[in-house]
Amino acid sequence: MDRPAPEEYQPPLRLWSHVWRVSLMLAISAVAWLPVASKQAHDHPYWFFADLLIGLAGYVAVFFRRRWPVPVALALALASAVSGTIAGPAVLALASLATRRRWRELAVVGSVAFAASQLFTTIFPTDNGEPAWLDLLVNAVFTAAVLSWGMYVGSRRELIWTLRNRAERAEAEQELRIVQARSNERARIAREMHDVLAHRISQVSMHAGALTFRTDLTADEMRASAGVIQQQAHEALTDLRGVLGVLRDESTGELSHAPQPTYADLPQLVADATRSGARVELEDFVADRSVPDAVGRTVYRIIQEGITNARKHAPGALLTVQVSGSEEHGIDVLLRNPVGFGPTQTPGAGLGLIGLAERAELRGGRLDHGRDGSTFVLHGWIPWAS
Repeated sequence: MDRPAPEEYQPPLRLWSHVWRVSLMLAISAVAWLPVASKQAHDHPYWFFADLLIGLAGYVAVFFRRRWPVPVALALALASAVSGTIAGPAVLALASLATRRRWRELAVVGSVAFAASQLFTTIFPTDNGEPAWLDLLVNAVFTAAVLSWGMYVGSRRELIWTLRNRAERAEAEQELRIVQARSNERARIAREMHDVLAHRISQVSMHAGALTFRTDLTADEMRASAGVIQQQAHEALTDLRGVLGVLRDESTGELSHAPQPTYADLPQLVADATRSGARVELEDFVADRSVPDAVGRTVYRIIQEGITNARKHAPGALLTVQVSGSEEHGIDVLLRNPVGFGPTQTPGAGLGLIGLAERAELRGGRLDHGRDGSTFVLHGWIPWAS
C-alpha cells in the first residue's frame, strides 16, 4: 500500500483543538518573551511594541499552517530570531510541519528554527549569567524535542488512518463477497430449478399437447393422459418445494425436503421418462459404481436436460445415452437423438444448456452440444475427483 499524503490523515480541528493549541502557544511565548520583556521596554521601547506586533501577526499566520505548511513554518522560524512573542506560533508551526515527516522540509526548517532561537538568545541575552554553550544546548534539545514530538504525532495519525482505511476496505470487501455469494447462490438455485422443473414441465406439455391434437381418444385414454399430467404436475410441485428448501436450510445448504440425485438414480430417471412416453436407451459402461455424489449429480442433470430437450424438439425420437469412464479418466456422457423428428410446440430458450455448461465448468469439466448431420449431440465430460 502506498504511503498516504499528509492531508489524508490529518484530523479536522475542532473548537477544543484550537483552544488548547492557543493556550499552549501563549504559554510558550510567555516563557520565551517575559524574561527579556522588561529589558526590551527599558532599552528598546520601540522594539518592545514591534515584538508584540510581530507576535500578533504570527498568531494569525499560524492558522494557515496546514494550507501552506513549509512557507508558514519557515516564515515564523525566521521571525522568531527577533521576536519572543512569536515563539509559540513558531513552535506549533514547526511541530505541525514535523507531522508530515518529510526529511528535506524538516532539515531546512529545523536548521532555521535552531539558528533563529540561538540568534534571539544572542541579541536579547538574559541576566542569569548562564554560559553560551548552555543556551546552545537548550536550543538544540528543545528544537529536537519539537521535531521528534511532531514526527511521533504524525506517525500515530498515519497509523490510525491506515488501520481505519484497512478496516473500511475489509468491510467493503466483505460486503462485496456477501453480494457475490448471494448472486452465486441465486444463480445456483435458478439452475437447479430449471434442471428440475423443465424435465417435469416438458412431460406435462407433451401430454397436454397430445390431448389437444388427438381427437380419437376414448374416455379411458383421456383420463389416463390427464392422470399422467396430474402426476407430473404434482411431482413438479414436490421438486419445487425441495429446491426452495435450500433457502430455508441455513446450516448445510442442502435440500431440506429430499436428497439430491446421484449417479445411482440414473436408471430411475430413464425409467420415469420411458413411462412418460419418451424413448430412451441407457448404455452404462462405468465399471466403478462408487461415483462421487457431486460428479453423479452433474451427470444426472446432463442426462435429464438431454431427455427434456429431446421431448421438446424431437418428440418420439430415440435418445441414446452412453455413459463411460473410470476414476483415472473421469466420466464421459454422450447423448444423441435425431433432429426435426415430429412436431412440437414446447418453447425453449437454450438456458438449460447454458446452465449445464456452467455447472460442468464449475466441476472442472466441459459440455459441448451441436448438430452432427441430422443428429443432435450433447457431449459432456466431468473429472472423477471434482
